[in-house]
Amino acid sequence: MILVIGGGPAGMMAAAKASKTAEVTLIEKKEKLGKKLFITGKGRCNLCNDCDDPFFFECLNRNASFMYSSYYSFTAAMLKDFFESRGTPLKVERGDRVFPKSDKSADIIKTLEKELRKNKVDIRLNTAVKAIRPADGGYDLVTDKGTIHGDKVIVATGGMTYRLTGSTGDGYKWAEALGMGVVKPVAGLVGLRLKGNYLEALSGLSLKNVELTAKTEAGTFTNFGEMLFTHFGISGPIVLSLSSKINRSKDVDLFLDLKPALDDKVLDKRLLREINENPNRAIHTMMKQLLPKSLIEPVLDEAQVPKDLPGHQLTVEMRQDLIRALKKFPLHYVGLFNENTGIITTGGVDVKDVDPSTMESRKAKGIYFCGEVLDVDGPTGGFNLQIAFSTGHLAGMCAGEEEANEDYSH
Repeated sequence: MILVIGGGPAGMMAAAKASKTAEVTLIEKKEKLGKKLFITGKGRCNLCNDCDDPFFFECLNRNASFMYSSYYSFTAAMLKDFFESRGTPLKVERGDRVFPKSDKSADIIKTLEKELRKNKVDIRLNTAVKAIRPADGGYDLVTDKGTIHGDKVIVATGGMTYRLTGSTGDGYKWAEALGMGVVKPVAGLVGLRLKGNYLEALSGLSLKNVELTAKTEAGTFTNFGEMLFTHFGISGPIVLSLSSKINRSKDVDLFLDLKPALDDKVLDKRLLREINENPNRAIHTMMKQLLPKSLIEPVLDEAQVPKDLPGHQLTVEMRQDLIRALKKFPLHYVGLFNENTGIITTGGVDVKDVDPSTMESRKAKGIYFCGEVLDVDGPTGGFNLQIAFSTGHLAGMCAGEEEANEDYSH
């Protein structure tokens, strides 16, 4: 018997794969499977990324090389085929993001549940595991509904963000109890808190085609695309992806390039052209050609250019200051949004203590770890679900084969 703890994408895939060769019980503390999967991609479920295989590894933030065996045993192409061959058509959108054609995450969950039922997996909902204890050549899971014995255990308990979905960090304490290392879990793909007088005025402003740069002790990171100002700071795709790279840094200098397509010289020519066309027009009026209305005052304040100054009075030095404010507008970083709002957890079970070719713990034979509980993560765009499905698939395959071999030898 193989016991799988956690009914998210990694746990469901592990149970589905293991049940091809072994008896499997899937234990989920919530009232239904796939609660976090249901809300991913704004309820549309960005299943994976249709990029070239080598690019998948380039995109990962932490421990990409750990993923080689699991990814190549269940690539994005194989994952797509898994769902499409079971009657769930998919589509590819901008950024190679893969979604169900229906735009409903529920269809992905239904396909997985159908596979589990077909393979006769014993699903136990509303059952919380309290401890894992070695017993009789296998393990006892102590739950709030009694003790369940199994030969092997697959831990797919997720991270510690979005706790209402059941991700409460249980897998970390069990890993530590087994003598495994745990890299401090920190929220990833999360908004960034800022301070500044302009935040309220900018709240709700969405920007496209801008470049956000973070300078930290670990290096400089830049993302291009869309972002959003909120009451507390900034969010949106480029912010979320950047957050996973800077979430362990104490000192972060953040800058926003509002005109990444224009270099300083081109921008200067543009300003001069605006001035020459109407030299008496006030600077704040002229800036409407370059910026959204709510950004004009913060940018002029940063450049220390009076907003009512007529264009013809703008000196060379003032123009340079204005260009600097447009190309390197400072955002005063305070920290991350509430950790529970992070889409994923970065950190987790130290991959040095997990065999990458099987997902089995190096410290406890017969216990496997997969999914977000591991210290592996990627940006938005389907990479994190791919990690969950690939590691779950490999853990299920190896635990199932091992179980079948042991039964055969007995």
